[in-house]
Amino acid sequence: PSIQLTGDQILLVEGIHGLNPLLQGVLPEGTSMRLFVSALTQLNLDAHNRVSTTDMRLIRRIVRDAVFRGYPAEQTLSVWGNVRRGEKEHIFPYQEEADLMFNSALSYEMAVLKPLVEPHLFRVRDAKLRGGAERLLGLLRWFERLSGVEVPSNSILREFIGASRLREFVATPLPSVRNADEEGALEGGIEG
Repeated sequence: PSIQLTGDQILLVEGIHGLNPLLQGVLPEGTSMRLFVSALTQLNLDAHNRVSTTDMRLIRRIVRDAVFRGYPAEQTLSVWGNVRRGEKEHIFPYQEEADLMFNSALSYEMAVLKPLVEPHLFRVRDAKLRGGAERLLGLLRWFERLSGVEVPSNSILREFIGASRLREFVATPLPSVRNADEEGALEGGIEG
């Protein structure tokens, strides 16, 4: 199917194919901005051990899958290999083509995610998945627990822990920009 946009409309493509050159090839030159968003954690446990971006993303996903989909950690862990293969095929080869990169990692998120993910990891019984769960539990021991209560309602972390004020966002057309004189400008502001 094809899409026709008017001069004041934009098309937002989200997901693993957003940076794919096949998509970019159908857009007129200079009409797109490619944004790569990833949790590129910069946390180090000590001078020799860092928190991997992959582990941070997996913990985020386990929490999100439990909160929003009702999936046990075992289910998320069992498909994680496929998720990683998809990233290697559809995302990582194209991430450097992005015009902008946004690091969505937050310095405090592991402490907020810890009390949410630990109960799910403790319930992993599948012998093939238990080692991965124990490894994540070992990593989490380095972090204090924080309540998510203080996490702002518009934080990207709310995508994973819930209670986002953006979760119910429905796209609506932007109002057209109007001349203040035409709208009956008030001193100090614009009506409407």
